[in-house]
Amino acid sequence: MPMAAEHAPGARTQGLRARVLTALLLAPLVMGAVLLLPSPWFAGLMALFVAMAAWEWSALAGFGARLVRAGYMALILLCLPLVWLLVPGAWHAFILALAALWWLVLALRLPLIQRIDQAPRVEPSLLMLGLLVLVTPWLALVHLHAMLTQGPLIALSLLMLIWIADSAAYFSGRRFGRAKLSAVLSPGKTRVGVYVGVAAAALWGLLVALLLGLAAPQTLFLLVICVLTAVLSVVGDLFESWLKRRRGIKDAGSLLPGHGGMLDRIDSLTAAAPIFALGFIWLIGGQ
Repeated sequence: MPMAAEHAPGARTQGLRARVLTALLLAPLVMGAVLLLPSPWFAGLMALFVAMAAWEWSALAGFGARLVRAGYMALILLCLPLVWLLVPGAWHAFILALAALWWLVLALRLPLIQRIDQAPRVEPSLLMLGLLVLVTPWLALVHLHAMLTQGPLIALSLLMLIWIADSAAYFSGRRFGRAKLSAVLSPGKTRVGVYVGVAAAALWGLLVALLLGLAAPQTLFLLVICVLTAVLSVVGDLFESWLKRRRGIKDAGSLLPGHGGMLDRIDSLTAAAPIFALGFIWLIGGQ
């Protein structure tokens, strides 16, 4: 049987090159923005990314009309400043805890999926779920960025953790992976890849703890948070894969060569950011 074009070695190599090149171009820009921009400007930049993801999310909910999708983008953009300005900072942890709890419950449910049925034509309820999936990671990142004088470094450490865990899982899975993590949801993910990604996240957490000068109990707590963050990053990826497979599409968009759309790039962050931010709020306290 002839190999499908998207699975041919040449196609995989070309896709990997595009993936790496896009990452090499974007990573320095994002890192510079995190470290150099004041928190209000950083919040605005992250809002732009969220708006792009909202456009793609509305398509996953089955809405194709541009006016509807633009309206959903506007709704999400409106919710971002409202949740920041109207919700007291002390309540940010409560919102993030609710989001983290939802992702933890989803982590238990996803492995039970044995088949993927076609999605209904439109799913308004998915638009409502998008408020949690898209708004809370923005809140998590902005809250981290605004923390004391180390906020930008802490926000960057979250992004670095996800990038490191994802890259370690991707390349180790390609090289050594045999057993699939979930053949139904994401045939490309392997158990070995996840294990290596989680281990890499723990090592990164240890480095962050050393840089912050944390004591042993705080370091242990941070390692637990980093492991949970890495695990939930996989859950976010699998959840988006499930949504796309229900719609019969490979990528949520085509904005980023080698990565797909913006939602394909931040799917891990949507699930990982709330638990990481919540952990740091507890670790160093509030704002």
